[in-house]
Amino acid sequence: MFDIFSLPEVKMPEGFLWGAGYAGHQVEGNNIHSQRWAWEEAGKYEEKSGMACNSYELWEKDVEIAQECGLQAFRTSVEWSRIEPHEGEFCKEALDHYVRFFATLKEKGIKVFATMMHFSEPLWFTEKGSFENVDNLPYFERYLEYVVPAIAPYVDFWNVINEFNLRQADFKLGTLRFHARGYHVIKKYSDGPISSAHALVMYQPKRPRDKFDQVMAEYNDICNHEFFFHGIRTGEIVYPYREGAYCDELKGAADFWSVNTYVRDLIDARRPNSKGKRYDFTRMQMIDKEFYLEEFNPECILANLGRLHDKPIYITENGVACNDDRFRIVFLSEYLSAIRQAMDFGADVRGYLYWSMLDNFEWGSFKPRFGLYDVDFQTFERTAKPSASFYREIIENNGVNAELIKKYLKEMPSLAK
Repeated sequence: MFDIFSLPEVKMPEGFLWGAGYAGHQVEGNNIHSQRWAWEEAGKYEEKSGMACNSYELWEKDVEIAQECGLQAFRTSVEWSRIEPHEGEFCKEALDHYVRFFATLKEKGIKVFATMMHFSEPLWFTEKGSFENVDNLPYFERYLEYVVPAIAPYVDFWNVINEFNLRQADFKLGTLRFHARGYHVIKKYSDGPISSAHALVMYQPKRPRDKFDQVMAEYNDICNHEFFFHGIRTGEIVYPYREGAYCDELKGAADFWSVNTYVRDLIDARRPNSKGKRYDFTRMQMIDKEFYLEEFNPECILANLGRLHDKPIYITENGVACNDDRFRIVFLSEYLSAIRQAMDFGADVRGYLYWSMLDNFEWGSFKPRFGLYDVDFQTFERTAKPSASFYREIIENNGVNAELIKKYLKEMPSLAK
């Protein structure tokens, strides 16, 4: 049992960077030339993104909200499918949109984290084999050569690609080479540090002393994490049941570790996909659907960051989907405490970006509510939740303490009806 009201004070070092973010397809609306839009129209998902949060039109309002929340940094993506809706046809109007957006953030004193591909890509690129096909490298390079010089004056940190490490083997091994090429293209135009956002999951044996679960947990870790970290550190591409290879431009192709971290996965060797169910005593269904973020496990921060002592770390995603905003206040307090503990153990964490600033379209459904701000998906009105004010005060204090928690929580939240 954890008593949130007795949490020891968490204080971050001077210069620690606080922020939040969102991704283009999840908020902009009408991303009609992307493969995601096509999949939604084909009925692949529970809901369609539609107008989402209408942020393509309301981006200035979002900048205002970022200021209101006290954000020092903001992470968002450039939508390739808007920039190059049809093969070889570039849209200057879309490019100008992102230039204005990033320039305005910069003018307001907010550092920009730009992601060049965040799960959505042009449909025409998908039809050519996407990132699995390394023959498509010139298309990605051409896109970056068009966009990067224009936005580089306003971008402080770069993510080439978001979370490709949890996909199937051929996709992530191909994308590893796209990351490397993207790194070197961006380097030509920017001195800002570059990485790719890595979904860093703690794989834990469901039965802690069971050899089968242990081996499968380690296997999942190698396939989804170590292939990436080893590749960046050495240039060697190693993956189970694949011929080894060396990629010269991959070695050193990350200036910091961009970490998206949420919870652990329990690994059960007795299930065909090795994905175990949550323990009954930790599972919390905080929204009206089954979802993968159904527990608090701040210990995963220690496991995740303890392996990354060779580069600076920025937490580029961390958040919780809940209908009761009080859980978000507990989540922030516990996870920030865990990050501080990981730093005490030697992890060079230099910033934290909460995910996400707005409730948005969560890749198939509007039900998972991650936002510090509520969004009415009919009127697109944004309304601050108590957690937005809580986070603003965390930023002002460069940390969190029991007094601040008591200001926003009168009791521990419960799922009991």
